[in-house]
Amino acid sequence: MLKQQAGLIARVVYVVDMALTTVAFFAAFFIRNEIFPRIDPSHFPTGLYPLIDYIKIYPLVFAIWSVLLFSYHSYHSHRTVSVRRETLTTLRVVLVGNVLLATVAYLLPLRQLSRSWFVLFAALSAGLLVSEKLLLRVMARFVRSNGLNYRTILIVGTGKRATEIAGLLDEHKYWGYKILGFVSDGHRLSNGWSRYPIFGTVPELKDILERGEQGAIDEIVFAVTRRKLDEMKAIFLFCEELGIRTRVAMNFFPNRLARIEVEELEGVPFLTFTTTPSNESQLAVKRMFDVAVSLVMLTCALPALAIAALAIKLSTPGSVLFKQQRIGLNGRIFTLYKFRTMIADAHERREEVRHLNEMSGPVFKAKSDPRVTTIGRFLRRFSLDELPQLWNVLKGDMSLVGPRPPIPEEVGRYQRWHRRRLSMKPGLTCLWQVSGRNNVDFERWMQLDLQYIDNWSPALDLKILLRTIPAVLSGRGAS
Repeated sequence: MLKQQAGLIARVVYVVDMALTTVAFFAAFFIRNEIFPRIDPSHFPTGLYPLIDYIKIYPLVFAIWSVLLFSYHSYHSHRTVSVRRETLTTLRVVLVGNVLLATVAYLLPLRQLSRSWFVLFAALSAGLLVSEKLLLRVMARFVRSNGLNYRTILIVGTGKRATEIAGLLDEHKYWGYKILGFVSDGHRLSNGWSRYPIFGTVPELKDILERGEQGAIDEIVFAVTRRKLDEMKAIFLFCEELGIRTRVAMNFFPNRLARIEVEELEGVPFLTFTTTPSNESQLAVKRMFDVAVSLVMLTCALPALAIAALAIKLSTPGSVLFKQQRIGLNGRIFTLYKFRTMIADAHERREEVRHLNEMSGPVFKAKSDPRVTTIGRFLRRFSLDELPQLWNVLKGDMSLVGPRPPIPEEVGRYQRWHRRRLSMKPGLTCLWQVSGRNNVDFERWMQLDLQYIDNWSPALDLKILLRTIPAVLSGRGAS
């Protein structure tokens, strides 16, 4: 019954979300088409395309917003999700949705979508959706604070782990969980929790559930040691037969950074520890964005690519492109493409310039490297030498945003904690590039890469890309 109610509520919230998005869509049209020209006719002298042209693209907006809302888990239970996190998630949906819509509009092209309409639609949809989420949260907290819409919890265990969980639930009453009591696992319950009854011991749990003295149970939380869990196989099966949801506190594993996820492979459950993003929908959005943007940039950059190739060919002997083996996702080796910015025998002369290295750690960076050609120095200053790497992005070796791909020799000298940066697909730009590039020392560079991995989201990628533009144009930190 509870699952059916939750499913119904999720469907209703989805309908409301899409209704508000629809209101924002057409309200943005009305404001831009009718109100702005009256307020400021000098900046908005004429209206937009006819309404029918906007109605034609509405299904695209509906599809994008639906996919993003579900991929960001907007309809999972939010009892224990903070207001800040839910607000940021909603803003990310709107931001990423508008970026995807703008990309599609550029590629097709959809000329009826004006910039002012985009700004209005983003602001209205964000405001309406966030207001709705906050209103729902206030209503839910009011209902739960008055003893309604709560779930009853029986905690199996009386040790420190059990009381920590009980404390968490007791501290956040608005989550809507009501502790019925404990089942002892042999530990003595601390005095602070003596107000809750102990219904018996773990071996008696079957009888406790059958007698039903504790009242209706929605969930059972097992907060016992790993050794005791091995003794409870029959109890788990018994709870399954009764249809009672069971949860197991897994904080006895020594993970510091990894998130714990439960997956299933042909009926076999797996407990997964991962430090990298694993939301397949968001990663699919990242890949689609990579393909679309790299394709557009390669097409637009064709004249610049041709001019750069010609300048390299005419100025110095040797090939136009520089190809190098790099380490990609989880140690995969791939060929990276760049415009050649050094003399043809630069690799053979690397020992001559090793003393010029200005970076700590296993990498080599030198602003005054004599092997760099005049054309190469210009290309490097504005990162034009990296344009061929858009082909690597299109192929899937790289992403637009991600840790820079190292060479095998560098990886061989990594400390153990450095290697975690290889757990994310490498990219053209990342936090290191927008934080000063060669002005940042190696250790800080590694820390920024791990910070990116630990906090990744499509919105973070977009933020880094926007910060990359002024960093590239200014040539800040380039060598």
